[in-house]
Parts: sequence; structure tokens; C-alpha cells
Amino acid sequence: MNWSVVPDLIAVAMLSCAFASTARHSQTPVSNLWLTGWLTILLHFAALLFLHLPGIWGALATTTALASLTWAGALFMWAAVPYHSDKSSLWIFVCQLATNTFYIGVLMAGPVADWALNPAAALFGICPLVVLLVSFRTFNPALRWFNVTLNCSLSIFLLLVQHRPANGASLAMNGVLFAIFFGCSTNFFWVYRRATAGAFITIAGFFTWASVFVVAPFIESFFPLARVESEVWNLPKYLVSAGMILLLLEDQIEHNKHLALHDELTDLPNRRLFQDRLAIAIERARRSETQAALLVIDLDRFKHVNDTMGHHIGDLLLIEVGSAFVGRVRRSDTVARTGGDEFSLILEEPTCRADAEQVGQSLLQLLDEPLLLDGHLVRIGASVGIAMFPEDASNGESLCIAADLRMYEDKEKRSRSIERPVSSRAVPFPSQNLKANSDAELAQ
Repeated sequence: MNWSVVPDLIAVAMLSCAFASTARHSQTPVSNLWLTGWLTILLHFAALLFLHLPGIWGALATTTALASLTWAGALFMWAAVPYHSDKSSLWIFVCQLATNTFYIGVLMAGPVADWALNPAAALFGICPLVVLLVSFRTFNPALRWFNVTLNCSLSIFLLLVQHRPANGASLAMNGVLFAIFFGCSTNFFWVYRRATAGAFITIAGFFTWASVFVVAPFIESFFPLARVESEVWNLPKYLVSAGMILLLLEDQIEHNKHLALHDELTDLPNRRLFQDRLAIAIERARRSETQAALLVIDLDRFKHVNDTMGHHIGDLLLIEVGSAFVGRVRRSDTVARTGGDEFSLILEEPTCRADAEQVGQSLLQLLDEPLLLDGHLVRIGASVGIAMFPEDASNGESLCIAADLRMYEDKEKRSRSIERPVSSRAVPFPSQNLKANSDAELAQ
């Protein structure tokens, strides 16, 4: 038994537990993939325990240790790409797992499998290149080109060095490990281009991890008397784990900040962020001596939809309305959910009352059309109130009051103009038709 790896095994086990605890509370979709990668690192150290067993068991332990290390790198690379859920990305990941495992198995088999070394090395470049060409017309990100180029370069390197009589197998294995962890470093650099401690430590850790497979053979070849403890070469692993945990914590903090300023259901700005943006818009209009418009839109019959169709349909309705509003205004304008069924819009320069009224009417016409939500055809309406700065009010609070009053005036006018109830033509539940609201309900 190789008892020298027990401290590393315990350390990685503890780090994996800490990582699992952090990932469990994280909102990052890749946290489970990262955790799986660290469990394969744990398998790597567990396999190293049996490295010195005689015969086939020692060879199997060596193969497992090396293969699990490449599996971890492949998982980290796959999780790092922003399009990892794409089917072609999944195929490249599977190709990496298969080619690494197959090549390591052939390499560990020794002279018996020499005939398979060249085909196995060629697969490193051929497999991802085929996936790239097949998906070229539908999905062609720049990062994929880099990863495919890296794999093709690895394939050429292996074909050149793997048959050397003295150290060919060692150079080849170091080349495989360098390529995969260098790929992790570049992928994380591509995705996490931000000035945070987590990003810097993780990227530097992966780069240092990849450098181990260049520096260690170099020292062994040119400075054979220099003795470097094995624990030194394992330090980059711990650096990467610390960086990844920091990344998860940073993402969680950013997520919490986002929730504090955005509506959780529609992901639109909430009242707090809306008030900040309104104050900024007013101050900008005051400095430039221009106008800013505030639109307050209140949905009609929303309570009736909730009561008759359920809150699930009501939630879908709010999401659909918020998305439709965002699609109808400029990117410089603000759409916020400021109440249960109330939305507010800030229109900045260039704008005037006529422009604001035109936007308001277009949004009302949009809501007059029936909406298909989860198989239910829902017909609602809305009322809008418009207030202009500085014509109607000189500050944010007064502007909101003016827009609210005009919205309620519009609601009363629309309620009085309804001569007959407007009903949905769909059946919300198998045994119940959607009934129209009474005039009293519409006025709520």
C-alpha cells in the first residue's frame, strides 16, 4: 500500500465535503459538475493507495489513478464552457472521456498494445474535429475552435513522442495531462473574465496544475539530484479547489444582490431599483433640460384569473406580460414590476407626452389580445396612467402619485365603457368555463 498519499486523500476528502456544502447552497448551475470533478480527484488519490500492488492490480490502480485525473479535467472543461448543455458540447465531452480512457489503457498495456498507440493518439484530434464539422452550420462558438485546436495539437505531439524508447510513455502521459488542465485554465479564463479573487485563483491554479506536467519532467531530466517532495506537485489542486469555492460564494453574493433589486418571478426591477432609476432619470432630464415619462400600468381581471385558473396561470401571465413589455420599449428604458399586478415604465430622452401616450396605447392594445398560457386562452385588459417630468411633477414621489391618479381615472373610464363582460373562449378547467367579471370586479 502507498501510505504516503493518505494525507492528500484526507485533505481532498475534506475539501470535497466543504465544496459539497458550498455547492448545495449555490445558485450556479455548474456546481454539481464541479463537485463530480472533485469526487473523481478523490478517486484518483484512492487509486494511488494501491499503486505498488504487484501484477495486474498495480497496473489497474495506475490506470484508474491517471484516468480519473483526466476525467476530472474533462468535467471542469465541459462545465466551464457557457454552452455545456448543447448536444454537440456533450458529444465533445464524451469523446474526451472515451479517448483519454482508451489512450491511457493502451499506454499502460505496454509493448503488447504498441500497434494501437497511433490510432489512439489520432482519436484525440479526430473525434472533436468531427463533432465540430458536423455542428458547424448550427453552432460554431470561438471557444470550441480553440479546444479542438488544442486536441489536434496534442494528437500531433503524441504521434511524435510516444514511441521513444526511453521516456516516450512518460512524455505522452504528461502531454495528455498538460493539455487537459491547460484547457481548463483557458476555458475558465474565457468564461470568468472578471477581477475577483475566485477567478484569479482558479485560473492561476489550473495553469500551475498544467505546468506541473512540464516542470516536473524538466527537473527530473536536467536536475536529477534535485529532490522535490510530491506534496509540492499537489499544491495546485488545493489552489484550484479554494478558487472554485470562492467562485461559488461570489456567484451566490451576486445572486443575492440581484434578488434584492429584482422581482423573483419576472426578473424585472422591483420597486426599490425602480425608485433608484426614476431618481436617476429625473436628475438626468433636469441637467439636460429634457423630459422623462412615467407610465403606471395596472392589469384588469388579474384577481379573477388567479381565482378561477389558479396561481400558476397567474404567475405565467405576469411573466408573459413583463416579457412583452420589455420587448416593446427601448433598451435604455426601464420596465419594473412595482406591485402584484402593477408594472411601471420609465421612458427617458428623447421623449414627449405624445410619445409616451403612443407607447401606453401600444401596450394596452397588446394586452387586449388573448394570451395562451399553458393551454388556457386568457383575455385581460389594463389601465395606464402617464405623468411627465417636469410638466406634471418636479420629483419622483410626486410623479408616481400623478401617474397613479391618472391610472385610476383610466380604470374608471374603462370600467364605465364596458357594456358587456369580456370572457375567455378557452376552458380553464375541464369542468369549468372562465366567467367574465362583473363591473364591480373590474373596478377593483
